[in-house]
Amino acid sequence: QVQLVESGGGLVQAGGSLTLSCAASGSISSIDVMGWYRRAPGKRRELVASIGSSDIAYYKDSVKGRFTISRDNAKNTVYLPMNSLKPEDTAVYYCNVKIREYGSSWVEYWGQGTQVTVSS
Repeated sequence: QVQLVESGGGLVQAGGSLTLSCAASGSISSIDVMGWYRRAPGKRRELVASIGSSDIAYYKDSVKGRFTISRDNAKNTVYLPMNSLKPEDTAVYYCNVKIREYGSSWVEYWGQGTQVTVSS
């Protein structure tokens, strides 16, 4: 059974930095896209950044130049260093990973969510 474990959220002042991590474990044959979503209070969940198996990255416009997504395929882990954080970055952040287990088809898995709070 595949599990995603997130870490790295917390409380930080505006202008500060945090790094989120998401590690996948289980009977994993292949991993495709790895990404981070967030849901702020009263808002819909949105894609923040994603990275494909060829390391091509996508970023939401508002985080470009501040967030950098990366992956370590040997560790089945995706990272999201976040710099110059703003109060509007406050949200619960979820990792999303497309995984194929041995003998199975592709499935998207979600992390448990980690709270990021940026104070002004």
